[in-house]
Amino acid sequence: MPTYFKFDGIKIDLYFDDHAPPHFHAIYAEYEELIEITTLETYQGYLPAKQHKKVIQWARANQDILMEIWNNNSARS
Repeated sequence: MPTYFKFDGIKIDLYFDDHAPPHFHAIYAEYEELIEITTLETYQGYLPAKQHKKVIQWARANQDILMEIWNNNSARS
């Protein structure tokens, strides 16, 4: 699973052959949360509140880029 972005100790990963719906993995220490790209709703998992808020703010500003990465990766599968 490639890490595409890192900030404040948080990694943003996307799998090349992952399942729908389009989502990304936000990883912080031992926590992992899967977040849907289009809605920014939690799909699975959990991050501490402070990191969750940072991830959602970051993702809102980068939704187009995340969706482009997802679409490009899905085309390879």
